[in-house]
Formats: sequence, structure tokens, C-alpha cells
Amino acid sequence: MAHWQTSRYLIDLARPQVMGIVNITPDSFSDGGPYASTRAALAHCEALIQEGADILDLGAESTRPGAKPLHQTQELDRLLPVLRAAVSLGVPISVDTYKPGVMQAALDLGADIINDIWALRWVSPEDELSGRDLVAAHPGCGVCLMHMHGNPQTMQVSPMDGDVVAPVRDFLSHAAQALVDLGVDKARICTDPGIGFGKTVPQNFSLLAQQAALLEPGFTLLAGWSRKSSLGAVTGAAPGDRLVSSAVAAVLAVQNGARIVRVHDVQATVQALGVLWATQAATKKE
Repeated sequence: MAHWQTSRYLIDLARPQVMGIVNITPDSFSDGGPYASTRAALAHCEALIQEGADILDLGAESTRPGAKPLHQTQELDRLLPVLRAAVSLGVPISVDTYKPGVMQAALDLGADIINDIWALRWVSPEDELSGRDLVAAHPGCGVCLMHMHGNPQTMQVSPMDGDVVAPVRDFLSHAAQALVDLGVDKARICTDPGIGFGKTVPQNFSLLAQQAALLEPGFTLLAGWSRKSSLGAVTGAAPGDRLVSSAVAAVLAVQNGARIVRVHDVQATVQALGVLWATQAATKKE
């Protein structure tokens, strides 16, 4: 896809897009706590834009391995004050949630993208509201569908078995096609292999090495390697010290066809991708 259609923006994917992570949580795996207040989260949003973020991804519930579910009311209390201000910052705003009620509230406030670790499979037990139907009914929001094996409580206790590339590809293809069948334009849909969500370290790296297979269904691909434990497993670095390995993983993901990278360390990633972009541009001129 040449563009990603979202609520307010047609995002040009000719150049790789950097999605900056804004965790409005006290317990995310690498940076939970510093941005839990509305003021701190908004200051972080502005800082990431200054560093070169093309998109901001706001998340108010931690989905780290072992994380407990957050009640919808608590998630909305954290998210909405930040979102109300963030939609005026001049960049597309993504909301990282799997709850249809939160999706609806975010879209009503002007969010551009729904980024769902459950790929719109989660159904509210209270009102049986479906995220898939909600997104399909919206006239233009973007959506990112991620692959997750199990759930945040079990995914790393019982990860996938064997080769994961084909199963992940097929899952994402079916999830995306289900939206297309409901009338959603392919240009609105992005897929994410879910690095670290129910996969072992070798499986995560196989998804990177064989990422071209994930492009076969024809949907835009987002890669989220930033500070993941697999990087720590091969470098020995703690989450806060994985800037270099995260930037390298982002470059490799883009080289292998990803058009969006979701990252904590925006400035370093933008600089790394700038080198890749200049090299690719020089190669095309030869």
C-alpha cells in the first residue's frame, strides 16, 4: 500500500513512518510510570514530535507479559484527558486498546487509528459490542491488527510451538480479510506480527528474517521491536539500555518491508532510518 488511510490523515508510506509510544500507565514493561499523569504524557507527546515522530500511539493499559486486565472505566480515565489534547498536536493519533467501548470513545474524540493487540477479536462481556463491527461502521479510521498467541497473562508461559511464520501470516490475512468483507478499504488496514506476544526468542527473529512472507496478503506491515525482551536475550541489555538494538531491529524491519515502526526511542530511530533512506535513495540513482 502506498498510503495508510486514517480518520483525518492519508499517511504517505513511501517513507517509513515512525510511531512514537506514549504509555499512560504505571506498569508498562520498560517505561511505565513517568508518563502516567496527563501533564507528563502530553509533554512526552510534544517531545516525541520534536524528535521526529510521524504518529503517536497512546496506550492506557499495560499489555506486558503477566499484566492483569484493566477495567474500561480506569482505562478511559487515564486515556481521554490526554487524547483530548493530543488530537490537536498536528500528527495522526493512534489509540492502543482492545476494548470496543474505549475504541468508540477514542474515535468520538477524533482518534485516527485503532491499534488492537487482539485484532478486533475481543468482545465486551457487558454489551457484546464487537470492535470489528465498530471499525467497519466508521467511515475512515485506520486500524492495526496484531497477532497474539494466548493473552497477556499466558502468552509467554505457553508460547507457540514450531514454525510461526505461516500461522502468523495466515492469522493476519484472515483478520484483515474479515474487515475487507465488511466493506473496509484495504488502505485503512495495517497488520503487526506481534513480536513478543506468545513467541519464543528464535520465533521472533524468524518473523524478522522471513518478514517478506508476512507481506504476501498485501496489507501494510507495522513492526514493534522496541525494547523487546528478545533484544535483551541476544544483547544482555536491560529494557532501558536497548536503544541501539531497537534501532537496528527497526532498520532491519524496514529493509524487510515494514512501512511503520512503533518505538520508544524516536530520535535514535529517525536517525537510523535516515541513514537507510539516504542509502536506498543513492542506490536508486546508480
